[in-house]
Amino acid sequence: AQSWDTNLVEQVGAALGAEARALGVDVLLGPGINIKREPRCGRNFEYFSEDPLLSGELGTAWVRGLQNRGVGASVKHFAANNQEHERMRVSADIDERPLFEIYLRAFQRVVTRARPWTVMAAYNRLNGTPVTENRWLLTEVLREQWGFDGVVVSDWGAVGDRVAALAAGLDLQMPGGYDEPDKQIVEAVESGLLDEERVDAMAARVIDLARKAEAGRRLTTTVDPDAHHALAREVAQRCVVLLKNDDGLLPLAPTGRIAVVGPFAVDARYQGGGSSHINPTRIDVPLDEVRRLAVDAEVAFAPGFSLTQDDDPVALREEAVRTASDADVAVVLLGHYRTSSSPR
Repeated sequence: AQSWDTNLVEQVGAALGAEARALGVDVLLGPGINIKREPRCGRNFEYFSEDPLLSGELGTAWVRGLQNRGVGASVKHFAANNQEHERMRVSADIDERPLFEIYLRAFQRVVTRARPWTVMAAYNRLNGTPVTENRWLLTEVLREQWGFDGVVVSDWGAVGDRVAALAAGLDLQMPGGYDEPDKQIVEAVESGLLDEERVDAMAARVIDLARKAEAGRRLTTTVDPDAHHALAREVAQRCVVLLKNDDGLLPLAPTGRIAVVGPFAVDARYQGGGSSHINPTRIDVPLDEVRRLAVDAEVAFAPGFSLTQDDDPVALREEAVRTASDADVAVVLLGHYRTSSSPR
């Protein structure tokens, strides 16, 4: 998002689409476009920004780039999934005006302009009602006001009541493979609790999604890892934010004595964990890159702290101080890491 460049983001979407298509992936679970409101939100690393217009514009470009390659998007997490504490049960209580002007605006922009194949319903409650059972959100707003005609899919394990969720407008419960929810739907229809036409509409949307996926598989595509790596580098370069450049320090001169401090210089921190973990085709190691570019410099490295707590922290700090003191300039790579016992 720091690039503010829709063309660049659309290129990223297209690259992701090509890779997904080559791997036989029909729907990619993204983009995440919730507003960054709580700094500890576990998905902040994949959400775009604090601004609904920026997030909406970039999310639209991302979806267009992806779906032009025959791969569907799953815009998430709809809606107001902004914190990690009690994520599965918390109620985001938001008045109507800020809800539409801040929390829903990016979703509205992506849905109406890019026509994503799917929208993912979040874990949390919205004004007391679970999002997966919130008819006002999933049917009145998403379908009737915004004209969404794709599939509403749940986040994994977000459905508590399958019949109530279907009645509210949720089509596809994830993960699948369980017979009990299907039995509940059949019983609800037979008892008159659930309208059969609603089930038919849900099934029709899922069938339509399968047809889109089938058509996408017929598109031929090739993946160029070198080109995609170059694109990732361009994105990183275009998103660097330089707040102040005292005395014209940057760019660094490729001469003299350079100290590189921090374990992330050799163990790059470049992604989140859990279900968002990815296996990269290539990683540029910061320390190696400094040495490659500063061919006429003396480059020294000191970790400064340990990612595993196996080493003496005092000795590591003292070593880092000495290394930096002996250099003309120090490049320090810092970041969040988690040990087996506590976050640091």
